Amino acid sequence: MTGARGSSGFAVGLVAAGLACQEVGAAIAVLLFPHTGPLGMVMLRLVFSALILLAIARPRLRGRSRGAWWSVARLGVALAVMNGFFYVALERLALGVTVTIEVLGPLTLSILVAGTRSAWVWAGVALAGVLALGGGGWDRLDAVGVVCALGAAVSWAFYIRGQARVGRDFPKLEGLALAMAIGAVLSLPFGLVAAGPVLLRPDFLALGLAVAVLSSTIPYAFELIALRRLTEAAFGILMSLAPATAAVAGWVLLGQELSWLEVVGLGLVVCASAGAVWTSRARPRAGSAPEPMAEPTA
Repeated sequence: MTGARGSSGFAVGLVAAGLACQEVGAAIAVLLFPHTGPLGMVMLRLVFSALILLAIARPRLRGRSRGAWWSVARLGVALAVMNGFFYVALERLALGVTVTIEVLGPLTLSILVAGTRSAWVWAGVALAGVLALGGGGWDRLDAVGVVCALGAAVSWAFYIRGQARVGRDFPKLEGLALAMAIGAVLSLPFGLVAAGPVLLRPDFLALGLAVAVLSSTIPYAFELIALRRLTEAAFGILMSLAPATAAVAGWVLLGQELSWLEVVGLGLVVCASAGAVWTSRARPRAGSAPEPMAEPTA
C-alpha cells in the first residue's frame, strides 16, 4: 500500500514538473512567432523532439504488431494536430486563456472514463477553477483563437488515450519516439512554408531546440511514465494544473498579470488535482475491472 502511494506521488510530481517545463517552452515560443509563425514553431518543436527521443530510445522496428503500429500512428497524428491547433490559438490568445480552454478536453475525458461520483466532484471543482482562471481574459477573445483552442482540447483528449495505449504496447520511450517522428513528418510541409529562411539561422534553431526540450521532450516523457502509475481519469484531472502553470508562466515571462479571480482559480485547480490523486487510489466500482497499470520502468 505504501508502495502504491509512493508511486502515485512520484507520478504527480512528474506531471507537475512536465507542465512547468511545457508552459515555459510555450512562453518562449510566443516570442518566436513573429519570425517562424505558429506552424513553423510546431515543426521545429516536433522535429527536434523526435530526433532527441529517437536518439535516446533507439526504438526497435521489427516484431511489432499491426495494432501497436496503429496506436503509434494515431498518437503521432494527435501530436501534430494538437500542437498545430495550440500554437495557432496561442498566436491569438493569451497563454493562460489558451491553456484554460485547451484543458477542457482532459476534463471531459476524466468524467467519461471514471464513472464514479468522486470523479464528477473533482472534475466540477477543476472546471470551476478553469473558468475562474479565464475570468480575466474572456473579454479579449478572438473567435479563430477560441476555435483552435477547442480543437487542441479535443486533440489533447485523444493524445491522453493514445499515450496510455502506446505506453502499454511499447517499453520505456520507444513508442513515444516513433509517434513523435510521425508527427514531425506530418508537420514538415506546413512548417517549411511558414518559417522559410528563418530555418537557416542558428540562433532560431537553437531557440527551437530549447522549446522542443521544454515543451515536448521532457513533459511528454514524464506524462508517459505517469500514465503507467495513474488511472486515465486521475491523469485527466491532474492536467487541470496546466492553466495554473500557464497563468504563472504568462505572468512571469510575458508580463500577463493575474487578477484576484485567477488566483482563486489557481487554488481550485490545485485542490482538484489533490482530489484526483485520492480518487486514483479508490477501489474500482463493482462489476468493473481495474484499469491496467504497467510496471514502473527504470
